Amino acid sequence: MSSQPYPNAQAIFYQHYEAVRRDEVVGILLALFLGTFGIHHFYLRRIGLGILYCCFCWTGLTAILGFIECFFMPGRVREFNAIQAAGIAAMLGIPMPGWGQPFNVTVNVPSAAHQETLIACGRCGLTNPQSARFCAGCGAALQEMGRAE
Repeated sequence: MSSQPYPNAQAIFYQHYEAVRRDEVVGILLALFLGTFGIHHFYLRRIGLGILYCCFCWTGLTAILGFIECFFMPGRVREFNAIQAAGIAAMLGIPMPGWGQPFNVTVNVPSAAHQETLIACGRCGLTNPQSARFCAGCGAALQEMGRAE
């Protein structure tokens, strides 16, 4: 018995994804030629913006905006497709096929073994690394603590 609720969840994922995915070229062409009426927004299920464009199509402003938006359509279509894919994968209870495991983020934090002791400034009270000669806050010279120069 597998941990997935469906026997071939990836095949079901791709079947659903192909039914809802949008094409970038179609989005660009809709924005370029029918952007005046907001058809490109309806294509990406942005019904509110599509209706707004339809209401103001007589002004000519939406024609200019449609031309400008045709340059942004590939990114918007990719974002739409990624959201749809994530929703389908979540519905099926599987990780995103083709995306692998989540990324590991490495944060550079010094380990406890490599931390140096800190020296407090006598003037402003700011803590500074032991190797510092001057305070980072006020610029005052720090006292030599246990160092031979």
